[in-house]
Amino acid sequence: MAIWYTADPHFLHENVISFCDRPFRSVHEMDAILLENMHAVVKPEDELWVVGDFAFGPKAKDQAKLAKIFEQLPGAKKHLVVGNHDLAPTLALPWDSVHHLAEVRDGPHRQAHTLCHYPMITWNHARRQALHMFGHVHNNWLGSRNAVNVGVDVWDFMPVSFEQIAKRASELPPNKHLADVEPGVAKK
Repeated sequence: MAIWYTADPHFLHENVISFCDRPFRSVHEMDAILLENMHAVVKPEDELWVVGDFAFGPKAKDQAKLAKIFEQLPGAKKHLVVGNHDLAPTLALPWDSVHHLAEVRDGPHRQAHTLCHYPMITWNHARRQALHMFGHVHNNWLGSRNAVNVGVDVWDFMPVSFEQIAKRASELPPNKHLADVEPGVAKK
């Protein structure tokens, strides 16, 4: 079983295409490609974490349309970390879990990594190599060495594994504020 992460798919949201300069001609095409990309990597026995903003817009208020998208998600377990656009119809879907903040054990380290839709300055075990995975900022910021944007807009519209996230983290600049908020962390 593998664990996959994604954020900000904005299913059913026509305007996100122009807002984020997504390369799709229509919301129908965007939704189809997002689902196709998920199925390309997420296997039936895997877990999928959506780190906020599953769907948005007028069509996302239609429970039947949302359910149709949800039913097409791959994986044995589907989790939602609530984002600012996750309204009551999205929250009512049959997620295996719904959180505002979650800690997930993945990768080689013993401590859990923190998932929150919003980028944070610090989190549990930030000084002990725990990563923070977030969305919300779309294609505006990749993150820092210990906090990585897992949004579709910066991952070619694909879910990503912990290994991919950790590799990107190692290539990003250090978190400029970690030493300001975490005692004992050396300023770089």
